[in-house]
Amino acid sequence: MYIATNMNLVKSRTAISNFLGQWRRQVVDIGSRRKMCNKPQETKTEPPPTAPAHAQRLGFKVPGYRPSELDKKFLIWSGRFKTVDKIPEFVSFETIDAARNKVRVKACYGMMVGTIGACLVMVFLGKRAAGRHESLTGQNMEKKARWREEREREAAAAAAAAAAAATMSGKAQ
Repeated sequence: MYIATNMNLVKSRTAISNFLGQWRRQVVDIGSRRKMCNKPQETKTEPPPTAPAHAQRLGFKVPGYRPSELDKKFLIWSGRFKTVDKIPEFVSFETIDAARNKVRVKACYGMMVGTIGACLVMVFLGKRAAGRHESLTGQNMEKKARWREEREREAAAAAAAAAAAATMSGKAQ
């Protein structure tokens, strides 16, 4: 245990020293690059040439995503839209992703509530069984006692059948 703790300490020290070394190298590199260039930077002041309006529309594609039926349900459940009719043909991927995340969180909350509810039901049923003096240990002991009795009955029946067969074979001779 002491060795593992000591190794973790060594690893963390190594990681910190690597980080500081990289940071120091970046600071030194930035400073050395600035010193090497003594030519002033030129900036372009000309605006880009504008194309006619119809030429821009030819290459224009609506940024978005055509939602599936499940995505439409998610958009409604998340509260983005009130009805399916109000959902546009194309919706941005960010909107669909946000709706999916919201539904995912609601599903997680539902599972948490279900788990807590199931735990409370189990506690209630356990207390009721304890009030009737029932326990798993007692049930297991009763089951094993029944199995033992069945084995004894089967062994007794097999012994009786063997004795009867021996008697029959003895009379036949």
